[in-house]
Amino acid sequence: MSERFDKGMKVRRKVLGDAHVDRAERAKTPFDEPFQTLITEGAWGTVWASDGISLRERSMLTLALLAATGNFEEIPMHIRATIRTGASKQDVLEAFQHVAIYAGVPRANHALKLAKATYAEMEADDERHDR
Repeated sequence: MSERFDKGMKVRRKVLGDAHVDRAERAKTPFDEPFQTLITEGAWGTVWASDGISLRERSMLTLALLAATGNFEEIPMHIRATIRTGASKQDVLEAFQHVAIYAGVPRANHALKLAKATYAEMEADDERHDR
């Protein structure tokens, strides 16, 4: 693989966590391997690896863009990633409020619903681990 792929995999693991990336890698097939390489090099090895803005800011932008464009399926994954990027619940709320004003209340409302459910799952997981 390329240097950009290696950098992308490092950033991807830092943001999403080893468990998520390991699951994704195990699910990879010859059919989708070129797509996975594209994502790893382009999204993670270029955009997320840039030091132009912080991971916190990038996380907020990503969540807002996912919500604004109606790409809701990745919102829970990126909410979980906030524990590694430093984006707080307040940051996420602010991002989704921008979505409401600039892209529509229904999209922001659905994103908030997903965020609330994901935060509840994360808190339940934390409680189970604390026992």
